[in-house]
Amino acid sequence: MQKIRNIAVIAHVDHGKTTLVDGLLEQSGTFGSHEQHDERAMDSNDIEKERGITILSKNTAIRYKDYKINIIDTPGHADFGGEVERVLKMVDGVLVLVDAYEGVMPQTKFVVKKMLALGKMPIVVINKIDKPSADPERVVDEMFDLFADMGATDEQQDFPIIYAAARDGMAKMDMDDPDGDFECIFETIINKIPEPEGDAQNPLQAQVFTLDYDNYVGKIGISRIFNGTVHKGDNVMLAKADGEMVKGKISKLIGFHGLNRMEIDEAEAGDIVAFAGMETVDVGDTIADPVNPVALDPMHVEEPTLTVVFAVNDSPLAGKEGKHVTSNKLRERLEFEMNTNVAMRLEVVGEGKFKVSGRGELQITVLAENMRREDFEFSISRPEVITKEINGVKCEPYEHLVIDVPEDLSGTVIERLGKRKAEMKSMLPMGQGFQRIEFEIPARALIGFRGQFLTDTKGEGVMNHSFLEFRPFSGEVESRSYGALVSMTSGSTLAFSLFGIQDRGVLFIGVQTEVYEGMIIGEHSRSNDLVVNPIKGKAQSNVRSSGADEAIKLVPPRDMSLERALEWIEDDELLEVTPKNIRIRKKFLTESERKRHARK
Repeated sequence: MQKIRNIAVIAHVDHGKTTLVDGLLEQSGTFGSHEQHDERAMDSNDIEKERGITILSKNTAIRYKDYKINIIDTPGHADFGGEVERVLKMVDGVLVLVDAYEGVMPQTKFVVKKMLALGKMPIVVINKIDKPSADPERVVDEMFDLFADMGATDEQQDFPIIYAAARDGMAKMDMDDPDGDFECIFETIINKIPEPEGDAQNPLQAQVFTLDYDNYVGKIGISRIFNGTVHKGDNVMLAKADGEMVKGKISKLIGFHGLNRMEIDEAEAGDIVAFAGMETVDVGDTIADPVNPVALDPMHVEEPTLTVVFAVNDSPLAGKEGKHVTSNKLRERLEFEMNTNVAMRLEVVGEGKFKVSGRGELQITVLAENMRREDFEFSISRPEVITKEINGVKCEPYEHLVIDVPEDLSGTVIERLGKRKAEMKSMLPMGQGFQRIEFEIPARALIGFRGQFLTDTKGEGVMNHSFLEFRPFSGEVESRSYGALVSMTSGSTLAFSLFGIQDRGVLFIGVQTEVYEGMIIGEHSRSNDLVVNPIKGKAQSNVRSSGADEAIKLVPPRDMSLERALEWIEDDELLEVTPKNIRIRKKFLTESERKRHARK
C-alpha cells in the first residue's frame, strides 16, 4: 500500500494559492534541476495567466520522503464556487490560506463553511506575512472566530497554524522563529492530514470530480479511487447520477506527477487518477466494479444564478472579422463547453439564440473571451438573474458583499448601495485609513455596479461578493443613470465631429473607427439617449473663417473591456463580440424602430 495524502488548497481570490503550490512543487524536488517552469505554473490557460486568477481546479502530485501528496489547486473567485465544493469531497484535508492583512474574506467564509460541513481537517496558512501592513495575530483571531461561528468540531478548532510568504518560499510555525523553508508545511501535512480511508481489496469504487477533454481519446474523467484497484484495460460499470448503469472499458489510465501526466498500468484506493474510454462520463458519476456495482452519493452542483443570451451577430459589420459566424458553429462550441463545465447550463431559445446560465458575470465573460480568441463572432445580451418560485413566493438570489474603501469615501458608497436595496451588516476599521463594510444585496443590483464603485472610490476600493441564498423578490432596483450616445449613420469617424460630440459625454471610440447606425459610441452626460453624427467632416469654403486654426484636442476614449461593457449595457442594448473588436449597439438599429418599440 503506498503512503498517500490528499489535500486541497482553498482561499479567497488573490491570497496566494497557486504561488504556494508552486513553492511546494519546487521544494519537494518535483522539478528536476534542469527543468524550466513559469511562475504560477498551475495556471495553464492564457486568461488565467493574464488575470492572475485560477479558473479551473487543477491537480498535481508531489513526492516527499516516501509519501505521495496529491494537491488540488482550487479557484478563489465566487463564480467558480461549484468547483471548490466538488474538490473538497475528494480530499482528506485542506490548506486554508488567508492573507495576513486582508484576513477573512467572503470566499474564505464560503469555502470554510463547505469544508467544515464535510468534516475535513484544516491546516491554516497565514500567507504574505512579509507585507508591511500584515497583522498575523488579528487574522489568527479572525480564523478562530470564523471556525467557532461556522460550528467547527473541537478537533477542527484545534488547527495547526503556519506563517508563510509563499512567493519567497518561506514558512515557519511561529512568528518568533527564524525564517525556514516549506519543510514545516510538508511535515504538518503528513502528521495532521488523515490517511485516505478505503481498501484496495474491496470492489472498485471511484468518483469523477472534474472533466477534461482530449482530441485523441475524448472525455477524460479525473477521479478519486475510494475502494479497490483499477488496471488499464479493465471492464467497468459507470453508475450515472440518475441511476443508469453503463458498461465501459478503461482505455487509458493516467497518473499525475508535478506538471506532467503519464500513463500508468494500475492505481489503488486513496489515489487520484484520470481515465479515458467512456464518452458518457459526467461529474459525480461512479466508476464501479462490473460484477458488484455500488454507486457513491451523487454530487450536488450549485444552481446557476445568471443568464445571458448568446446569438448570431446580425450587425451591419457582421462576418467581416470572425471565422466562425453561423449558429451551427456557435451551438457546437457552447455544447462543447457544457461537456466539461458542470456549473453552466445551455438552452436553445430561438433561431440562432442560446441561453447560457452560469454562476456569475466572470464565468460568462471568461467563456466569451475564450470564444473570441478562437475566432468566433457573436452577440451577448445583458445578464439577467434567475428567479424561482419557493412556496408560491417569487424569489431572487442574494449576495454577501464585502467592500474595503478609504474612510473618507465610505459615505458615497453606502448611499449608492442604499439605492440598490443593499442592507448594511457591519463596519470595521481596517487600519491604514481603510474601512471594511459588509452588506447583503440582491444579485441583480450588483450588475453594472463595479464601474460606478471604482469611479466613486477613485480606483482604491476593493469589492468581493459570494452567493448567499434565495430570498423574496425586492422590487425595482436603480440601474445605469446615464443614457447612450448613438450613431445616426454608417461610416468612418472624423476628429472634427468627435470634437463636437465629446462635450456631451464620454466617448468609447477614437478617430477612424468604423461605425454603423444604431451603434453606441459613448455615454451621454444626461439620463436620455442622444442620437449624434460622428462622421461629419468640416465644410469647405473659399472664405477663411475666424475659427479655422483652432486646434482639435480629443480626450482619450474610455477603454471598454468585455466585462465593463457587459456591466454597462441595458436591456435594449447588445454587445457585439468579434476577435478584433467589442462594440456596443442598440437591439433596434434605426431610431424609428426604437420609437415604435418604446410605444409598445
